[in-house]
Amino acid sequence: MSGGEVAGILVAVFWAILVSFLAVALARLAQTLRATTRLVADVTDQAVPLLSDASQAVRSAQTQIDRVDAIASDVQEVTSNASALSTTVASTFGGPLVKVAAFGYGVRRALGGRKEDVPARTSRRTVIVGRTVPAARRGKRNNREK
Repeated sequence: MSGGEVAGILVAVFWAILVSFLAVALARLAQTLRATTRLVADVTDQAVPLLSDASQAVRSAQTQIDRVDAIASDVQEVTSNASALSTTVASTFGGPLVKVAAFGYGVRRALGGRKEDVPARTSRRTVIVGRTVPAARRGKRNNREK
């Protein structure tokens, strides 16, 4: 055998090894692609129902938000009506009730009047420079001043 033939055999062996490595790599790549295809198909099969459930949940939430909005507007209307009613009642009955109460107080004072043998009572509070001092402390304060 000549040197060229040996070199040709070596190149053929290396070429065969290289081709076998490439064949193994391509086979593994094919397996990986098949597994990826199965995974994508499974995810797609599971994602479609999940997306439909999510869209149904969003629609349900929107319906509930619409209901809450309607309730809030009704509550606002009831509040404004109650405020108007309160204002009407206060303006209609407020003045006359105050007058009746004042009249009743005046009548009680007039009819309850003071007895002539009982002296008038003194005030229970003393005002000192804008402050009110209870009667119990008033006596002590007067003792200090003397």
